Amino acid sequence: LAGFGSLMQDVLWCFSQVKGTIDIGVTEADIISTVEFNHTGELLATGDKGGRVVIFQREQESKNQPHRRGEYNVYSTFQSHEPEFDYLKSLEIEEKINKIRWLPQQNAAYFLLSTNDKTVKLWKVSERDKRPEGYNLKDEDGRLRDPSMITTLRVPVLRPMDLMVEATPRRVFANAHTYHINSISVNSDYETYMSADDLRINLWNFEITNQSFNIVDIKPANMEELTEVITAAEFHPHHCNTFVYSSSKGTIRLCDMRTSALCDRHAKFFEEPEDPSNRSFFSEIISSISDVKFSHSGRYIMTRDYLTVKVWDLNMENRPIETYQVHDYLRSKLCSLYENDCIFDKFECVWNGSDSVIMTGSYNNFFRMFDRNTRRDVTLEASRENSKPRAVLKPRKVCVGGKRRKDEISVDSLDFSKKILHTAWHPSENIIAVAATNNLYIFQDKVN
Repeated sequence: LAGFGSLMQDVLWCFSQVKGTIDIGVTEADIISTVEFNHTGELLATGDKGGRVVIFQREQESKNQPHRRGEYNVYSTFQSHEPEFDYLKSLEIEEKINKIRWLPQQNAAYFLLSTNDKTVKLWKVSERDKRPEGYNLKDEDGRLRDPSMITTLRVPVLRPMDLMVEATPRRVFANAHTYHINSISVNSDYETYMSADDLRINLWNFEITNQSFNIVDIKPANMEELTEVITAAEFHPHHCNTFVYSSSKGTIRLCDMRTSALCDRHAKFFEEPEDPSNRSFFSEIISSISDVKFSHSGRYIMTRDYLTVKVWDLNMENRPIETYQVHDYLRSKLCSLYENDCIFDKFECVWNGSDSVIMTGSYNNFFRMFDRNTRRDVTLEASRENSKPRAVLKPRKVCVGGKRRKDEISVDSLDFSKKILHTAWHPSENIIAVAATNNLYIFQDKVN
């Protein structure tokens, strides 16, 4: 890990030290597909296309090495999912981890959910620093002893050993989704969670693996009449009966599970009327919502479509209260982005711990931050060249045309193969994790 620098002077939420750059590999399987802090921020989990989960733990602050200031180091690595084959549909099921969600810590062990396209697994991550010795029926190598040779009764004892972190699957929730799972969300009752695919949302109990309840089903009787799909879903952070899901049509539905068992009828419907003057061939594609997140307070919903991030008040359905342009300079590039399939990229968005700042990714390894109070924004770049230990992160600017200043980059020079789709924000501190292809960057705010 490394250290990092200042973004915007006089902006309190600016990030100012490269906390770390972690290279996870170079192959297709090593591309990071999800990033998630746990509820305390002490652990950070990443999932990749190879089905692996890597957990990083924050080191304790050291008086002797104050510059280390809680760096994240590898805590555990395990294979969560393996490639499978559905013989009934002649379909290969990828091992890629789509989402990771942590459960609040109840004891010394940690629990997390991970999912690929079809199967959700509940993992227990625990530490072991003692081992039992002195078995009666087994020798020290674990082999069974001849009972006739046992003449004395021994009491097994626990001996210290080197710390070992074990990851064990406690539950496997399978065979409930026909289509690819795009979201999982833990309910605030911590007894249930939901998993969403393109057309259905299922509600699970953590203790029951062979049965789930279908709470949303938008599949039409005739698939030729299909006009939209579910793109993301999340539970309300405080009310266990409320959840939202977004669609490829750019709409958000708020549902209340108290009204009926099947939430096909929404309680609230959030949609912004389209401006006819901006209508184009790409309008429907770029209006598709790729991520939806409740604020920590539960008062607001944040959505990310291809070009913008929007903040919605739960009490106002007809339009968002805030709209932030992420990379409006790409409007002139939509045709080429459509041809290289980049227009279908699914960017995520996150809140900071106080809901005052929003972060989301872009191309060329850029990520954007928007301060909701000051209305200021900044573009930063996560790259190995610019992220030397404790280096200052400098704001980046993109110029659309005309003369280009020295510190600007032309929109024609952007690298669309370098994209930041997945980001995470520490729940209480200004520490962020940014996944850029197969590299994980960890940044924290300026050290005074």
